[in-house]
Amino acid sequence: MPKPIRQCLEETLKDLTEDELRKFKANLHEFPVKDGYDNIPRGRLQKADALDLSDLLFAYYIDYAVEVTAAVLRRCQCKPQAEKLVALSGIGNQPSSSPQQHFIDQFREQLIQRTATVEQVLDKLHGSILNEEQYQKICSQETNQAKMRELYKLVPGWNHLCKDQLYNALKAINPYLINDLEATRKMGN
Repeated sequence: MPKPIRQCLEETLKDLTEDELRKFKANLHEFPVKDGYDNIPRGRLQKADALDLSDLLFAYYIDYAVEVTAAVLRRCQCKPQAEKLVALSGIGNQPSSSPQQHFIDQFREQLIQRTATVEQVLDKLHGSILNEEQYQKICSQETNQAKMRELYKLVPGWNHLCKDQLYNALKAINPYLINDLEATRKMGN
């Protein structure tokens, strides 16, 4: 039987180290939430401990709190805690309501191998779904493939809106590649 959301959030956040909690709060403030939701103000996040933070998450996001928390945990390289939260709450482990896999997930291998001018794509994502640290880490990779692999390490923590932003950036910078992959997708249906 799943536990109450607030209790799941509290248990998960109490399990983080001080450094992980600091990174979580920084990423939470920058996380692109769904339309109709607002980010928790930075001032309220800075002073919050695990208990206060679970209350804030629940107050701001209610049922969406588990999805947001799990995505931000994955973004902070705290994947085990994210998976534990999803398992504890029973939220988010249902199959996706969309039967078709997102373009970004479906064509992972092709996008890693064939994307040129990765820096221009990253520039479009910087500040919206990539923070400065992530941007610098990805840009420091030597090849386009290595940059795309580094970018794809973040994708499991992204919702559809984030993946749509990556898709739109890729389409703007590499339209021929995206059109080619779209044609492949249509032939497969």
